[in-house]
Amino acid sequence: MRSSSPLPRMSRRGRVTIAVLVGVFVLFTLLGWGVQAWTDWLWFDEVRYTEVFTGVLLTRLVLFLAVGLGMAVIVGGNLWLAHRLRPRLRPHSVEQATLERYRMVLSPRLGTWILLTAAVVGLFAGLSAQNRWNQWMLFRNGGDFGIKDPEFGVDIGFYVFQLPFWRYLLGVAFTAVVLAVIGALAVHYLFGGVRLQGVGDRMSNAARAHLSSLVAVFVLLKAIAYVLDRRAMLLEYNEGVKLYGAGYADVNALLPAKEILAYISIVVAIAIIVFSNAWMRNLVWPGISLALLGVSAVAIGGIYPWAVQTFEVKPSAKDKEAPYIQRSIDATRAAFGLGVTETTPYAANNLTPPASLVTDTSVVPNVRLLDPQLVSETYTQLQQVRGFYDFGPKLDIDRYGVNGKVSDYVVGVREINYGELTDQQNTWINRHTVYTHGYGLVAAPANQVVCGGQPFFVSGFLGEKTQEACSSQTEQITAKQPRIYYGERMAADDYAIVGQSDPNKKAEFDRPVGEGGGESYTYTGEGGVEIGSFARRLLYAIKEQESNFLLSEAVNKDSKLLYVRNPRDRVEKVAPFLTLDGDPYPAVVDGRVQWIVDGYTTAASYPYAERVNLQTETTDELTNRGTFQLARENVNYMRNSVKATVDAYDGTVKLYEYDDTDPVLKAWNKAFGGDLIQPKADIPVELNEHFRYPADMFKVQRNLLTKFHVTNPGDFYSAQDFWQVPNVPDAPDSGQKQPPYYLFTQFPGQESPRFQLTSAVTPNGRQNLAALISGSYVDGKPRLEVLELPDQTRISGPVQVHQQMTNNANIRQQLNLLSSNQAQVQYGNLLSLPFADGMLYVEPVYVKSNQQDAYPLLQKVLLSYGDGGSFVALADNINDGIKQLVEQGKKAGQGAPPTPPPGGNPTSPTPTPTPSGAATPTPTPSVGTPPPTGDLAAAADRVQTAISEVRAAQTSGDFERYGRALKALDEALTAFQQAQQAAGNASGSPSPSAGG
Repeated sequence: MRSSSPLPRMSRRGRVTIAVLVGVFVLFTLLGWGVQAWTDWLWFDEVRYTEVFTGVLLTRLVLFLAVGLGMAVIVGGNLWLAHRLRPRLRPHSVEQATLERYRMVLSPRLGTWILLTAAVVGLFAGLSAQNRWNQWMLFRNGGDFGIKDPEFGVDIGFYVFQLPFWRYLLGVAFTAVVLAVIGALAVHYLFGGVRLQGVGDRMSNAARAHLSSLVAVFVLLKAIAYVLDRRAMLLEYNEGVKLYGAGYADVNALLPAKEILAYISIVVAIAIIVFSNAWMRNLVWPGISLALLGVSAVAIGGIYPWAVQTFEVKPSAKDKEAPYIQRSIDATRAAFGLGVTETTPYAANNLTPPASLVTDTSVVPNVRLLDPQLVSETYTQLQQVRGFYDFGPKLDIDRYGVNGKVSDYVVGVREINYGELTDQQNTWINRHTVYTHGYGLVAAPANQVVCGGQPFFVSGFLGEKTQEACSSQTEQITAKQPRIYYGERMAADDYAIVGQSDPNKKAEFDRPVGEGGGESYTYTGEGGVEIGSFARRLLYAIKEQESNFLLSEAVNKDSKLLYVRNPRDRVEKVAPFLTLDGDPYPAVVDGRVQWIVDGYTTAASYPYAERVNLQTETTDELTNRGTFQLARENVNYMRNSVKATVDAYDGTVKLYEYDDTDPVLKAWNKAFGGDLIQPKADIPVELNEHFRYPADMFKVQRNLLTKFHVTNPGDFYSAQDFWQVPNVPDAPDSGQKQPPYYLFTQFPGQESPRFQLTSAVTPNGRQNLAALISGSYVDGKPRLEVLELPDQTRISGPVQVHQQMTNNANIRQQLNLLSSNQAQVQYGNLLSLPFADGMLYVEPVYVKSNQQDAYPLLQKVLLSYGDGGSFVALADNINDGIKQLVEQGKKAGQGAPPTPPPGGNPTSPTPTPTPSGAATPTPTPSVGTPPPTGDLAAAADRVQTAISEVRAAQTSGDFERYGRALKALDEALTAFQQAQQAAGNASGSPSPSAGG
C-alpha cells in the first residue's frame, strides 16, 4: 500500500502576503476601535460621566478575559490531556493507516493547533460574555427587595439580581464541557485512544477515564440545573391559566420531580465514574445509568406532571389554580406599581346635561382643544419663519403658571432640520458651522384659539409680530437662553463645530431679523469637546471620515465639537442601564430650555409577575409620529425611577432619583460609585413642577389594569370583567389604539385640578365605556386612579360616541359643509370627562385646506353628554357648545325634545324597515322621559341589535338572512311593546313614546 505524503507547504511569498494582509486588517481594526474608544472617553469627560465609560469598559474587559480564558483553558486543557493519554502502541488497521497522514501533519505543531483552537473558542466565549456586563453588575451590587416569593420564601432580589447570572454561568459550563467532550473525543480517535476497527477494546482505559469523567461532570451540572430550575419555575408561563408563575401541577408534581431528578443525576454521575473505571471498566453500565436518567426525566419530569395537570387540575382548574392565580395578581400589581391604584365606583347615571356646566370653573374652562399632533403643522407654518426650522410631527403638553393661573400649554421647540436645507445651504461649512442651532420654545394655551382657529402664541418670538391680535404682546414664558443646540430633530451625524478665536467674528446663524436678514452668534456654553489641537482635529477627521476637520479655516484653536445631540440618545449613552420613555418633552426651567426624559429600571425575572413586551404594549397611533418606538424588550418589573434632564443649550445631562425605594436603581447607582444619580431631595422645585406622568409607563400600567383590576382569582379565571383599550375613535378600523392624553382637570374625588394622563377603556369585546384610568403625581408620588362604571352601563365608549356625534343627521350635514374638494375635516383628541355623575365628551374639529402649505385650523367643537347620542352639539367654541347642551337638557326636563343644532333634530330616530314594510322609528324613549331600565332597557337593546342585523342583511344582499332578520325584529318590537306596557302599569304613569 502506498503511503500518503504530507500536505504541501505554502511558499514563503504566500506566507508573507497573508501575514501582511492580516497585519493590515488588525491595524485598521485596532485603529477604528482606538479612535472610537478615545472619542467616547472625550465625550464622557465633557458630560462628566467618565465613571460610566470606565465602569462599563472595565467590566466588559474583565468578563471577556475571565470567561474567555476559562473556556480556553478548559477546552485546550482537555485537548492537551487527550493527547497525553494517547496509546503508545496502536494495532495495525486500515483505519489507523488512514489517520496516520493527519497525525503526521498535526503532530509537529500540535501545541500550536491546540493553542489556536483554544484561542478561537475563548475569543467567541469572551465576546459573548462581555455583553453580560449588566447582569454581572447587578449580580455584584444587587441587594434585597424586602419581599419574599410565595413558594420558597426567598427574597425577590435573588431572582432579579442573582438568578440570571447563575443561569448564564451554568450555560457557559455546559458549553465548555460539551466542547471539551467533542474535542477530547476527536483527539482520542485521531491518536488511537478510541477505535472503530481492529481487535481488542474500542477504547483505551485512559480515554475511557477521561471521557467518562467529562460526562460525569456534565451530569453533575445537570443536577445543578435542576436545582436552579426549581427557582426558575416561578418565572415560567402557566398555559392552563394564561399567567406567569408555577401553577398547581408545577408546585405539586414538577417541583418535587425536579428535586428527585437532581438526586438521580448525582447518583448517575457517581455511577458513571465507578462503573467506567473502578469496577467493570466498560461503558455498558454507564450507558444504562444515562438511559435511566433520561427515562426518569421523561417519566418523573414529564409524564407525571402532565397526568396531574390533565386528570386532576383541568376538571376543576378554577379551584385548583385559585391560589396561584392570586399569586400572579399580587406579584404583577407589585412589580408594575399597580398597588397604588385607587378604584372608585362612578355611577354615571346622569344622562341629562346639568345647568352647572355653564358655571363650572374646574373642568370646562380647562378643556384642551389644541391637539398636539394636528397643530404641529400650524406651529410650523406660523412660527417657522425659515424653511430649515421645524417643530416635528407632534408637539408636547406641559403646564405653566401665567398671571397667577396654572393651565396646560401646547409647547414646541423651534429646531434646525438639516433635511430641509436647500442644495445651496447644504454644504459642509453651512451644515456644521453656520446652521448650528434652533431658537425658542413656542407655547400656546391648550384651551384657547384666536384669529379663525389659530393657537394664541405666548412665547418663543423671533422678532417683530405682524398679527398683534393673534399672539401675546410680551413673552409670557421667558427663556433667558432660547438657543437650541440639542433637540429631538438631531440625527446621529448632525454634529456642530462652534466657537471662535476672534470675538468679532460670529459665524453661526442665530435668528432671522427683518426681510431676509439674520443675526449671527458665537456659542459660549461649556458643553462640547475641544478640538483646537491638531491631534484632536486628526482624531475626529478619522472618526467622521471628513478631511475638513484638518483643512477648513472654520475649525480654529477655540473650536468645540457638539455631537450626540438628540436628548434621548444623550441620556441613553450616559445611563445605558435605563429604558427611556419614547416622548421627551421640553420645559423652561430657571430661564433655560431643558429636555426632560423619563427613565425606567426594568427586570425580567420577578416571580409570578406578568411578562410584557414593551414595544407591543406602548405602540399606538402616535408611535413614530414625534415619539420613539421602544425596543422589543420583555420585562416583568418596571419603575419610573429616574427623571433625566438635558440642557438644550450646553447639553448638560443630569440624572435625578425619582423613586427612592427602587432596589434596581440602588444597585445601578452602587455599581457606578454611588454618586451617579442625584438624590430626589436635590431636584429643583421649578423642575419638579414640570414633571408629568410618563406616557409609556402609563400605557403599560393601563394595559395591565384591563385584566389586573380584577383581584378575585375566580373572577380573573372566568375573564368576564376584563377590559380593552379602544381603537382610535375617528379611525377604528385602523387597528391602532387610542393614545392616552394629558389634561389639566379635576376628576370626581380630586380636591383641585390636576395635570394627569388619562385613558378610557371599554369592556372586552364591547364598545360601551367601562372605566376611566388616570395617572398623576400627588406630593411627588405616582398615583393611579380608576373611575369604574357599572357593568351594565349605557354610557357609550369613545368609538361609539364619535360615530353617534358625526352620524347625527344635522351634524353630518354641517361637517359635510366644512369638508369639500378644497378642504378636509380632521378630528382632534376625543376627551372623556366625568362631570356631575355623567360623562361629557369633547372633540375638536379642525379644517385643513388642500392648498399647498395649508395647516389645520380649529373651526368647531363637538360635544356630547350622557349616553353619547341623546344630547349632542356642534358649536363654534366650547362655551357655545356647553350652552347648547344645557339648553337641550332644560327642554328635555320639561318634556320637550331637545333643541337641535341649526338644521334639524339631532336625536330624531332613523326609520328602519319592518316586516310589514312600513317605516318604524327606532324604539328609543323620548328625551323628556327617564331612560329605560331593567326589562325595558333590555328589550330596547334587543330591538337595536335586530335593527343592526336588518341593515347588515340589506347590505349583504342575502335574502334568506334578510328574512330571518325581519322576523327577529318583529319579535323584538313585540317584546318591547310588552315591556313598555308592563313598565307603565307598574309605575302608574303613561309609557314612553317609541316614536317621539
